[in-house]
Amino acid sequence: MAHSLSAKKRSRQNLKRRQRNQMIRSRIKTQLKKIRALLGSDKKDKAVLQTELKNSYSLLDTAVSKRVIHKNKSARLKSRLTVAVNK
Repeated sequence: MAHSLSAKKRSRQNLKRRQRNQMIRSRIKTQLKKIRALLGSDKKDKAVLQTELKNSYSLLDTAVSKRVIHKNKSARLKSRLTVAVNK
């Protein structure tokens, strides 16, 4: 357990940031699952796929700006999703 005031503050900040990062990662995973489920279904509505792809781009860009994930990981995920949707 932290003893000094600055160590206690760092502990509080780390807890907040950890919770925020987990929330963002969870939202990304959920969005990716949603797109993969749409791709796996028999009815592939292009309009719905495009809107979901746009939403996932937004989430990934937000995660990069908050430094939750690396920009190269975001670029890789976007590229793979785009290829899958355009197939």
